[in-house]
Amino acid sequence: MRKIVQRLAGYCLFGVMVAAATGVVAGSDFPFGRELLLDTRPMKGSKRIPGLATEANGTATIDLWCNSVQGQLVVAADTITIITGEMTTRQCPPDRAQGDEDMLAALNQVTNWRFDGNMLVLTGGQTMRFRLTTN
Repeated sequence: MRKIVQRLAGYCLFGVMVAAATGVVAGSDFPFGRELLLDTRPMKGSKRIPGLATEANGTATIDLWCNSVQGQLVVAADTITIITGEMTTRQCPPDRAQGDEDMLAALNQVTNWRFDGNMLVLTGGQTMRFRLTTN
């Protein structure tokens, strides 16, 4: 009986760890499965605005000012961790390349999230606001 209880506890713990690692948290209002755009204007000479596309399993595609990265979002209540992968290697003007580096650094420092109207607000080292797309 003791082994059965230990095994059941192990399965429960494993399930919680998988849910946390995939970014799926019961009761979370995080906008998984949505596309969001950084609340800013394009850089001079460009029409591109950084964006964040999230999937239900917590994976994300993060479009920066010039390049993109794949990431993983881990959300628990109002806490969020963004784990980013390798950046694509497009040729970028210096100002956009610097914007990519700055935005990536800011995303890696994010610790919390909240909604402010229709804006997703990420906080940590600095505050970043993303608008939910309507298309």
